[in-house]
Amino acid sequence: MLACGRSGHVTYAPAEADVRHQLSARTAESGDAWRCLRCGTFVTGEPQLSGPAAEAPAVRRGKEIRSAFILRVFAIERFVRAVAAGLLAYVVWRIGYSRQSAERAFDRELAAFRGLFQDVGYRIEHSKLVGLIHHALTLSPTTIKLVAGGLAGYAVIELIEGIGLWLSRRWGEYFAMVATSLGLPYEVYELASKITVIRSLLFAVNLALVLYLVNTKRLFGVRGGKHAYEARLRSESVMEAATEAAAARREELAAADRGAAGPETVTSPGAVAETSQNAAQY
Repeated sequence: MLACGRSGHVTYAPAEADVRHQLSARTAESGDAWRCLRCGTFVTGEPQLSGPAAEAPAVRRGKEIRSAFILRVFAIERFVRAVAAGLLAYVVWRIGYSRQSAERAFDRELAAFRGLFQDVGYRIEHSKLVGLIHHALTLSPTTIKLVAGGLAGYAVIELIEGIGLWLSRRWGEYFAMVATSLGLPYEVYELASKITVIRSLLFAVNLALVLYLVNTKRLFGVRGGKHAYEARLRSESVMEAATEAAAARREELAAADRGAAGPETVTSPGAVAETSQNAAQY
């Protein structure tokens, strides 16, 4: 209902008369009403779309709406990582591109901040971030470019993960699951060396994403795999339920027609032989 409140109802008039009957209703005041393919309620007015039942739009319902929301939360986190890695790759590349100017700027800014932090009793030389930046400036230009390339590649991977999760595509779910799983051993190694809040948080997010994708999307054959996942989607589909109800109604009418026609006359082989003998005597 919330999704329909934000995006509006989705109504569809199938070309098949019996399926159309399952999705429509007649009201005394407002005329025809059509069942929403998302929330299942009847909406008065003309249907938005029409055509064969097999060509009806695929509409997320229930669990799929909640799943899409959760995946988009993970996608946003991936986009943030991509932007951060891209900016860091650019900074590292600039360091290698203008090495001498970067060293002079670093020494100048460090001297300015050193006096400021000494006033509050903190020696900025002991900062790990400052140490990492200074170490990067001492690397060879080739190494700096390799580091920048690695960061850029990581940004691209995170961007692809984010796009696939945002669009809720199955290839994106597989890509995100595999890419994230490959990084988990390294994160475990980092946590084994030293546990920090940031490391623990990132590991928890990545592990949650992997477990969620494998369990709910049934990747790699888990819980029946793709066939079981698609079967669940069909069971929740309003159009699929209407099609099955129409087929069941056709079977009932066909059975009633056969019953109204009366039992068929069945002649046994013995009766046929006796009839043939009598005919031969005459």
